[in-house]
Amino acid sequence: MSQQKIAFITGASAGIGEATAVKLAQEGYHLILNARRADRLHILKTELEDSFGIKVFLSIFDVRNRDEVSTAISSLPDEWKKINVLVNNAGLASGLASIEEGNIDDWDVMIDTNIKGLLYVSRNIIPLMIQYQTGQIINIGSIAAKETYANGNVYCATKHAVDALNKSMRIDLLKHDIKVTGIHPGAVETEFSIVRFKGDVERAKKVYEGFENLVAADIAEAIWFAVSRPKHVNINDLIIMPMAQAQAGIIQRK
Repeated sequence: MSQQKIAFITGASAGIGEATAVKLAQEGYHLILNARRADRLHILKTELEDSFGIKVFLSIFDVRNRDEVSTAISSLPDEWKKINVLVNNAGLASGLASIEEGNIDDWDVMIDTNIKGLLYVSRNIIPLMIQYQTGQIINIGSIAAKETYANGNVYCATKHAVDALNKSMRIDLLKHDIKVTGIHPGAVETEFSIVRFKGDVERAKKVYEGFENLVAADIAEAIWFAVSRPKHVNINDLIIMPMAQAQAGIIQRK
């Protein structure tokens, strides 16, 4: 391995994670890519290595599983342990119901992925950043970290937790010169709504009808902007919305 920088991206098999992998590969980063869908990651690895001449290491685990996370990160080869950038991207919404009708299994999936998964990965990688005296953590939040909307209750709560973790991590890691950045997208068309609606593609499409939504590459560009700032500059917080969206639940459709 050369002195090129290394980025670790969770949820890299699709959407924002995949777009971020492409962008950072374009900029010369070696990549550690995580997701559960190994088949997708293997295809992405081949594409990125062939297109950009960088190296890709695959780390297949479920961020919700504390033991899997710990085992995967502790067993990284030594040449892959000097991680410069961690992108905590793995996250999801499951269901869309009023609080009194909420599916508790959906709640557990969102809490375990969006909060605990982010914590498990961060807890295992931060000591490596401290050891090597390098690091920036990018936590992918949501406009739901800043506002709430009808039937978004627990999803909004998990992203509000991510927002709080952004702030507290920044305080705790200040003494180690580790940057912490929160990126909060509005309506981005990825697999997000398909997952929320349990594979109902038609219902998911309706979320993005009548306006020009964000795409994953828009967020990847913002992540690169934050990562590429000079050492003395940190982007604390960035909210990115499509022009047609004023707030979480207010979209101008034509």
